[in-house]
Amino acid sequence: MTNTHPALTSVRLGGLKLDNRFAVAPMTRVSATADGAPTDAMAGYYAEFARGGFGLVITEGTYTDTTHSQGYLNQPGLATDAHAAGWRPVTDAVHAAGVPIVAQLMHAGALSQGNSHGVETIAPSAVAPRGTMLEEYGGAGTWPTPREMSAADIDAAIAGFVDAAVRARAAGFDGVEIHAANGYLLDQFLTTYTNHRTDEYGGTVAHRIRLAAQISAAVRTAVGADFLVGVRLSQTKVNDFEYRWPGGAQDAEVIFTALAATGIDYLHIASEGRDFIDGARLDDGRTITALARQVTGLPVIANGGMHDTTQAAGVLDGGHADVLSIGRGALANPDLPQRVSSGAPLERFDHGMLSPMATIVNAAAWTAARHRERVPR
Repeated sequence: MTNTHPALTSVRLGGLKLDNRFAVAPMTRVSATADGAPTDAMAGYYAEFARGGFGLVITEGTYTDTTHSQGYLNQPGLATDAHAAGWRPVTDAVHAAGVPIVAQLMHAGALSQGNSHGVETIAPSAVAPRGTMLEEYGGAGTWPTPREMSAADIDAAIAGFVDAAVRARAAGFDGVEIHAANGYLLDQFLTTYTNHRTDEYGGTVAHRIRLAAQISAAVRTAVGADFLVGVRLSQTKVNDFEYRWPGGAQDAEVIFTALAATGIDYLHIASEGRDFIDGARLDDGRTITALARQVTGLPVIANGGMHDTTQAAGVLDGGHADVLSIGRGALANPDLPQRVSSGAPLERFDHGMLSPMATIVNAAAWTAARHRERVPR
């Protein structure tokens, strides 16, 4: 019997019609070549999700320039024409399964722990990030203190996002997602304790969201109205799970309104942990994703434990979001939509598949082993 789960219904995201509301969340997999070119393994990895029935694939964060934006060694880029050419087999493989694919554009800022260009890190202010580097992505020890960005650095960052978006279109992507979440550069501008600036990019929340809005507007102009453009936001970060926007719903309304005014097509709001409803709950009782839908009228992608089918149904039926992005649940179940449709059980994610490095090779080996375990003997 076919499942009638609400995530299995179609939905429009900008100019795209998605066959269902399950999206592959962006997940850093450090599987590109040393110079940032995508590999054959990456093409197979992304295509597997498309063949497994996901309505949308969003790539891992791709760095946008050849100086400061790279976050990890073996991270893919869209900073050169060679990078764009390398992505073409990936987009072709996903499209062969009839699924759209979006490139996430990322500048790591102060959270750069593997910059192959040998330059210092930059950020809105000279403030060392909290916590320690991520071992799963090749880091160790505390973060260095970044250099405060100059006006020229800010202009270069904007140009990097714009140029990367244009390359993404040339590489066959259906859209781009601007990464303004999880503690990376654009989120560093938005976060109070990493942004001590006194110019037009610091101070009030309206000033702190300005760079993300400028980049969104510039990307929209560069790629045209028929190319999907989204923005990913979060309150929490990879190095700080506790941070929340100090002004709560008032801050959220300013942020969402500023971004929607740039002409973007959707917002993607990340949530840490598996209990989305509690994690996304604002002090006034609303969820941050429902508020984004109400304030902007844009489709909203929700993230955080959406492989839990009961929670996923509640998020959609409750008006909290339009699309669900799934990360680790998708790694364990690249055919998750098909399983939900047929009522088949889902495999549980095993953190061991990310050890010692979060590479596609490790994930593929783990998935193959799980499939072997299911073969009758």
